[in-house]
Amino acid sequence: MSHSPKAAISAVESQFKVLSKVEFRGETSLTVEAAQISEICAFCKNVLHFDYLVDLSGADHLGEDPRFEVIYELYSLMNGEWLRLKVRLSEDNLELPTVTNVWATADWHEREAFDMYGIRFHGHPDLRRILMWDGYPFNPLRKDFPLGGKPSEMPDVAFSDAAPLEGGPFVTVSSTATAKDREPRARG
Repeated sequence: MSHSPKAAISAVESQFKVLSKVEFRGETSLTVEAAQISEICAFCKNVLHFDYLVDLSGADHLGEDPRFEVIYELYSLMNGEWLRLKVRLSEDNLELPTVTNVWATADWHEREAFDMYGIRFHGHPDLRRILMWDGYPFNPLRKDFPLGGKPSEMPDVAFSDAAPLEGGPFVTVSSTATAKDREPRARG
């Protein structure tokens, strides 16, 4: 059964509560309730044929409430269509149901969102850090994490000092100041 992108969006809207719909540059994003994300994803895969979870990523909207967002980029190989689902989470409730039961590839994506943002996925078969070491107390992709890094007290780690971020014109400006003093948040 083939669906157009508009038909797929209408099907999701008719079956589930959609909190907002945003169209930008020919793409539509649906923000849905966090508690229903696993059910919505199963519907998208099984009924609408969005069989490929392209990406699951986090976003930190520091200063907004809810602060965090999880974005699900779906693709239908059968129909050649894209669908973007979003879920907003407040700082005091960073938990979502896993979608590993829908797409096995969500495993690593959810682990990365957990590691980098602190978002927990209940029902995940192995929710542990994927990039940072066990026991690391921070979430590096949160906007309140300094771009210059934070020092580590772990002597077994080869680089226990804050890692310098000499990341070019989009991260820092040329100067003799340290990377910490050149990062965009330090400039005002």
